[in-house]
Amino acid sequence: MARSFSDAVKRLLVGRPFRSDHFRREALPRRLAMPVFASDMISSVAYAPDEILLALSLSGLVALTVSPWIGLAVGIVILVIVACYRLNLQAYPSGGGDYAVARTNLGTRAGLVVAASLLVDFVLTLAVSMTVFAGYIGAMIPEVKPYKVAIAVAGILVVTLAGLRGSASIRRMLAVPTYLFVLAVLTTVAVGTYRVATGDTPVAATSGYAVLPVDEEDTALMGLTAVFIVLRAFSSGSVALAGVQTVATAVPGFRSPRGRNAGITLLITGALSACMLIGLTWLSARIGIKYVAAPTEQLVAEAGRPIAADFEQDPVLGQLAQAVFSGFPFMFYVVAGVAALVLLVAANTSTEGFPGLSSRLARDGFLPRQLATRGDRLTFSNGILLLAGAATVLVIVFGASVPDLIELYLVGVFTAFVLGQLGMIRHWTLRIRRMVSSPVRRRMQLNRVVNGIGLVLTAGVLTVVLVTKFTGGAWIAIAAIAVLYVLMGLVHRHYRRVDSELAPDEDDVSARTLPSNTRAVVVVTDIHKPMLRALAYARTSRPTFLDAITVAVDEEAAEALQDRWDRMDLPVPLTILDSPYRELVRPVMNHVAELRRRSPRDLIIVYLPQYIVGRWWENVLHNQTSLRLKSRLLFVPNVVVATVPWRLRSFTRAREQLLRRAGDVDAESFRELH
Repeated sequence: MARSFSDAVKRLLVGRPFRSDHFRREALPRRLAMPVFASDMISSVAYAPDEILLALSLSGLVALTVSPWIGLAVGIVILVIVACYRLNLQAYPSGGGDYAVARTNLGTRAGLVVAASLLVDFVLTLAVSMTVFAGYIGAMIPEVKPYKVAIAVAGILVVTLAGLRGSASIRRMLAVPTYLFVLAVLTTVAVGTYRVATGDTPVAATSGYAVLPVDEEDTALMGLTAVFIVLRAFSSGSVALAGVQTVATAVPGFRSPRGRNAGITLLITGALSACMLIGLTWLSARIGIKYVAAPTEQLVAEAGRPIAADFEQDPVLGQLAQAVFSGFPFMFYVVAGVAALVLLVAANTSTEGFPGLSSRLARDGFLPRQLATRGDRLTFSNGILLLAGAATVLVIVFGASVPDLIELYLVGVFTAFVLGQLGMIRHWTLRIRRMVSSPVRRRMQLNRVVNGIGLVLTAGVLTVVLVTKFTGGAWIAIAAIAVLYVLMGLVHRHYRRVDSELAPDEDDVSARTLPSNTRAVVVVTDIHKPMLRALAYARTSRPTFLDAITVAVDEEAAEALQDRWDRMDLPVPLTILDSPYRELVRPVMNHVAELRRRSPRDLIIVYLPQYIVGRWWENVLHNQTSLRLKSRLLFVPNVVVATVPWRLRSFTRAREQLLRRAGDVDAESFRELH
């Protein structure tokens, strides 16, 4: 009954299982592939300006002059990285991303570092996206701001259920929020720019506030140069590069020619992201929007007056929408709502990227093989659940704080970038050596230069991230990557050891040698139908020797059992094992050990009757001795445990009702089967 209830809930939430032949990878055209696979990169625009202003606010710098240039620098880096990854897609059109590039060109260890970095990146993508999602929900409904952790966890649950369902129609639905978000952001920037150009500069809720530097005791930034602070802001804004990996690994999901279509999609996405980020940072600087870590401590009103103690700031895009559309407040809810939806779409890319990479690593023997199998809906359900669990833990531990999670975010992203670009340089170098002077060789040399520029940029950003964010939380991401790297190595070593141990040796005939004799032992607790069936099965196997054993926990009961055995004239002798301490398992184990000692080359088969019940609580009342005995016998060499099932009426009724509801078989057919 419990199982039928859980199955009904599972079918309600996830849906009916798909047949294996139902699986078909749907190749998407560019107009659908861009919003589906690149939504992670596009959605990062919803929180990248926040991180730039937040980093600048720690020192009290005025963002009016600095933040636009940082946005421009990040936009240029986006375009350079996009150019580099277009070359990756040309060289590896089958997909695989930086993991395939690094493992092919730099070796397995480098590939594992990239894989560990990407796994951490996917988990953080889900956690960050859902945390920012909670922020935009709070911007629309201020009353729910104190419940941002619960909202973020609920968002993870929604994304997980969508990933587990795995319906092809969901992908097409995901395209709508992405296009609406791009339209909403570009409209906001265009209207805001027009108002600034005409002298009607919008005024945001924080425009009139001044930013105070964080106290020296609270941050290590005080006393450092402005260059250091700007570099920190630049590294924070580099979250806009997150998502490039998703497109690179999703090449098989594009229509042919896959590599070319993925490259064009990446170029369009990069151009849109760069334009939106530059526009938002410039406009927020002109309007004078402030975004700080502690609003009540860092923001002051005119004449140094403190702001309200209950003041809570909205995301930069939300503040922009409120200011730009001040005469039409409905547009603010449109922009904030679309931003929340696109963050859900971006989180969905993690439910494809993480399980997909996990399954590839599992097939390569670096992760448990359960991650390589598809679930009822032909999705990698184990990987999706693992991803959701890890992201939920991060959201709860960090209290759904976007700045704290961003500190962890960038390490994995740029570690994969650096090793991927290094692998591409080696890729071109090896091919150039085989080429005689020709236009193809010169093109390869140019490609190597482009990847070299990408390596320098990404290595520079990674260095800045490690220097500026190490104590702030980047060390946690480094530790997680290191732990994953070690675990994958241990898993791979275990699988190799087991495969080596199980591999048949052509010259070894011992594994094919038949045992000298077979000894069947039927464990008897009472004379009933299950025991008689086990005895019949044992006789049918025609062993060399067959006997039945019972344990004399109670001497009178053992004598009564022997008398009944004799009266029924059962064709197998019954051996009564003494048990002075009233134990059940130990005497049977000693008997089997004695048989092994006398005939070590014989095969011993122990038959155990087992009840198959229909209610969960019936398991507590039955089969406990059999389970204990079975668990002990599994460790004895040359011993096989044969479980003989006996289905009680409760199981038959429960199973019949379940199959009736599922429509798999009618009641009459079920009775014929049983």
